[in-house]
Amino acid sequence: MEGKITDSLQKPLAYSNILAIPESSDQDIRFAVTESGGTYKLGLQKNQTYNITVSYLGYKSQTIDITTKEEDITQNFILLENPDQLDEVILNYTPPISVKKDTITYNVDSFKTGEERKLRELLKKLPGVEVDRAGNVMVQGKRVTKVLVENKTFFTGDSKLAVNNIPADAVDKVEILDNYNEVAMLKNLQDSEDMAMNIKLKEDKKEFAFGNVEVGAGIKERYLIHPNLFYYSPKTTVNFIGDHNNQGIKSFTFKDYLEFEGGFSKLMEDGGSYFSLYNSDFAQYLNNQDYTSNTNQFGALNIRQSINAKTDISGYIITSNSKTDTQSNTLNEYLNFSEPFTEDRTTTNSINNFFTIGKITVDYDPSFDEDFAYNSFVKLTNNDANGLITTINPSQNNSIKTITDIKGVNLKQNVSYSRKLSKDHTATLEATYNFQNDKPITEWLTNQQILQGLIPLEDDTVYNILQTKRSNSHNANAIVKDYWVLNNFNHLYTTFGVNAAFTNFENQDVQQLSDGSINNFNTAGFGNDFEYNFIDTFIGLEYKFQIGIATFKPMLYYHFYNWNTKQFDERFTNRKALLLPQFTTKVEFNNSEKLNFRYKLNARFPSINRLANNFVLSSFNSVFRGDTTLDNQLYHTASLSYYKFSLFKNLNFNVNTSFNKRIKTIKSVTELQGIDQFTTQTLFDQPEHSWNLSARLSKKIKKIKYNISARYVYSDFYQILNSETNLNISKNMSSTLSIETSFKKHPNIEIGYTKDFNNYKSIAGENNFENDRFFAILEYDFLENFIFKADYSYDAYANKSANIKNTFDTANASLFYQIEDSPWGFEVNATNLFDVTFKQQNSFNSFLISDSKTFILPRIVMFKVAYKF
Repeated sequence: MEGKITDSLQKPLAYSNILAIPESSDQDIRFAVTESGGTYKLGLQKNQTYNITVSYLGYKSQTIDITTKEEDITQNFILLENPDQLDEVILNYTPPISVKKDTITYNVDSFKTGEERKLRELLKKLPGVEVDRAGNVMVQGKRVTKVLVENKTFFTGDSKLAVNNIPADAVDKVEILDNYNEVAMLKNLQDSEDMAMNIKLKEDKKEFAFGNVEVGAGIKERYLIHPNLFYYSPKTTVNFIGDHNNQGIKSFTFKDYLEFEGGFSKLMEDGGSYFSLYNSDFAQYLNNQDYTSNTNQFGALNIRQSINAKTDISGYIITSNSKTDTQSNTLNEYLNFSEPFTEDRTTTNSINNFFTIGKITVDYDPSFDEDFAYNSFVKLTNNDANGLITTINPSQNNSIKTITDIKGVNLKQNVSYSRKLSKDHTATLEATYNFQNDKPITEWLTNQQILQGLIPLEDDTVYNILQTKRSNSHNANAIVKDYWVLNNFNHLYTTFGVNAAFTNFENQDVQQLSDGSINNFNTAGFGNDFEYNFIDTFIGLEYKFQIGIATFKPMLYYHFYNWNTKQFDERFTNRKALLLPQFTTKVEFNNSEKLNFRYKLNARFPSINRLANNFVLSSFNSVFRGDTTLDNQLYHTASLSYYKFSLFKNLNFNVNTSFNKRIKTIKSVTELQGIDQFTTQTLFDQPEHSWNLSARLSKKIKKIKYNISARYVYSDFYQILNSETNLNISKNMSSTLSIETSFKKHPNIEIGYTKDFNNYKSIAGENNFENDRFFAILEYDFLENFIFKADYSYDAYANKSANIKNTFDTANASLFYQIEDSPWGFEVNATNLFDVTFKQQNSFNSFLISDSKTFILPRIVMFKVAYKF
C-alpha cells in the first residue's frame, strides 16, 4: 500500500504517521512515516483486514478499513486542520514512531515481544537502530555518543553501561536527539554532530526501585556475581552496577575510559591529547582484550540529587580491580635492508590493575538564558605486572624477566558558564585545570648482557637493571567565545583563549649489582631532570552563513606560542606565531540525508618525553633519546562524510573518507643492531600521506536485512633506519557481507563473511597477509519461556610471504529459561566451545613486521540464576 498525504491545499505533510492495525491477532502491526514529499509505503500481508490510521500534529486524524488482496493498493489521504485540537483532540493511540526536526521518538511497546531482558535486546528491534556486540549504538548511521535517562546523563553517558544493564521492561520510550547540546541556548550556535539517546521510563518506574541480580558458577571454579540496582524519583537517582567474575568479562575497557576523558570525537580535536592518552601506561593495561586468565572486581555508583528547580548535584565513583594473565608468540621480521632477519619472541605477563575514578558535578540553570556547571574529577591508579620475555634471534637467545609498578594521580577541575547577553549575542566561558602525577618503576633481570654498547653494564651473575621515573604536569586553559547572530543566515563568532602547561620529567637508570653496590648509568648520558613550560595564546574568527540547504563556516585562528625547556643547567627558549585556517560545510538535503566536509591545518608540539635529551631505557632492547630543539609538526586533515537513512525504503547508507597530509613530522631515527634499537627524534619535512575510505549499506526487505560494508586504508611514510631514508607503503582492505532476519515466531540468524587484505611494502620487499572470516549468530525464542543464543566464527589466516597458514574457530552458546511474569530466570552458557587456544594477527611499523599469536581463555561452562525485582 502506497500513496501521498497532503493537507487541503495539496501541501505535502512530511513525517505524518500511518499505523496499520491488523484485525487478526497473529499479524504484526505495520507503520510508516512519510518522506519529505509526503509519500509513504506500507508492507502489508495479502488477504488481511487492517484498520489504517493517519495522523499529523495540528490536523484531524483519519481512519479507514482496508482489506488487502493480491494487487498493490494506492491510497492517498487529505488531512484537515484541527483549530480546536488543544481543547478537543483525544489521543487514543500512540504512534510507534514520531519524527520531528532533530528528534525521533520510539514507543517501544509497539516493537517488544516480551522476551527482552536488557535495553540491548529492545534497541535491536527498533527500526534504524543498531547495537554492536561491544554495546555501541548506531542510529541512522551515526554513533550515539551520550545516553540519558529521564533527560539526565546516565553515569558517563557511555552507551555500554546503559544497554547492558538497564532492564528492558522499565523502558517506555526511546528518544534519539540529533545535534545534541547539553546547553539548550547553544543549539544551532555550536556545531554538534553528537547524537544522544534519552530513555523514558514507565510511569511506575519513575519513583521506584528496580533492577536485577545475576549469580553464576561453573566448572573449574568459575563464578559470576552481577547486581544492577536502580532507584529513580523526580528529585533523586541512585544507580549501582557491580561485577565480580573470572570469565574474562571486562567491565571497563579503553573505550569506556575515553568517555571519561571527554569522548573520542572531542579528544580527536586535539590529536596530541588522544595519542598521549592512548600510549599512557594506564591505557595499555585497559587495551588488553585477550588473555589466558582474567578476574574482575568492578563497582560503579551514580547519585543525582535535585536541590531545587534550578540546581542539580550529581556524582559517580567507579572502582575496578582486575588480575590478568596474558601470553603471546610473535614472529618479528626486521626490515634491515642490508641484513634482514627474523626474531621469535614469546611474552607472558601477570598484571594487577587497580583504579578508582570519581566525579562530582554541580549544574545551576537559573533560566534558559544562563547556565553554569562545575566538575571535579579524580583518578587514582596502581598497576603492577610480572612478565617474562624469551627471544630467539641470530645475535642472541635470551630470557628477560620484567617487573613494573605504576602509581598515578590525576585531578581535573572544570568550570563552564554560558549566558545570553542580548537578543543577538551569547557568550561562553570554559576553564580547566588538570594535574597529573605518575611514578612508574620498571625492573629487568637477565643472566646475559643486553643492549651491549648502549648501556654501561658491569659483569655480574645476574643483571638487574632498575628504572625509576617521575612525571608531573599542571595544565590550565581558558576560552572565552562570543556568538553574534547577525541574522538567521549569518553568524559571526570570536574566540580568545590561552593554554598553559608546566611539566617535569625525571628518570634514573641503574644496575643493582649482586654485592649491593649501584652502577649508575648517568656517566653514560642517562638520567633526566627536565622541565618544559608551554604557553599558547590564540584568537579566532569564525563566519557561519547559510545558502539554501548548505551551511558554510570558514575559520581563522592565530596562535602565539612560547615555550622553554631546562635540563639541569641547560636552558632553551623559543617562540613562534602560526595562522591556522579551518573550514566546514554541511549540506542538509533533509533530516535523514546529510553531507559534511571538514578541513583543518593542524600544529602539534612535542610532548616532554620527546624533548628530554638524555638517554632513557625504553625496553629490554631499546634506548631512546629526545631532542630539546624539536619544533612543531604541521599537517593537513580533511574529511567528507555522507549518510542517508530512509524508513520509507528501510535503507541505511553512509560513507566516510578522510585524508591526512603531513608537511612537517617528528620522525623516529633508529639505529638497529640485531634486535637492539637506539632511537632519537628529528623534524622531517618530506610529505607523508594517509587516506581512509569506509562505507556501509543496509537494506531491509520484509523480515531480512542485508548488510554490506567495506574499508580501505592507505598510508605512505618514511623510515629512517641506520642512516638511510626509505619510503614504506601500507595498504589494508576489508569488506563484510551479512544478512540477518527478524522473525517474530521463528529462529533469527545473522550470517556473514569478511575478507581482509593487508599489504606492506618496504625497501626489504613486499609482505602480504589475508584473513577469511565466516560468522553466524543465532537467537531462538521457543516454547514461550526459552531463549537460545549461539554465535560461531571461523578464521582462515594466511601470511603469504612466510607461507604460514592457520585456521581457528570459536563458538559460544547459552540457554535461558524464565516463566512470563516470574522474577526468576535460569541460564546455562558456554564460551569458547571448541577450546581454541589462540588468535592470530599482524602489524607493521617503520622497520618491523609482526605476525602474532595471542592466547585466549579456555572453554568455560556456567550455570546462572537471575532474579528481577
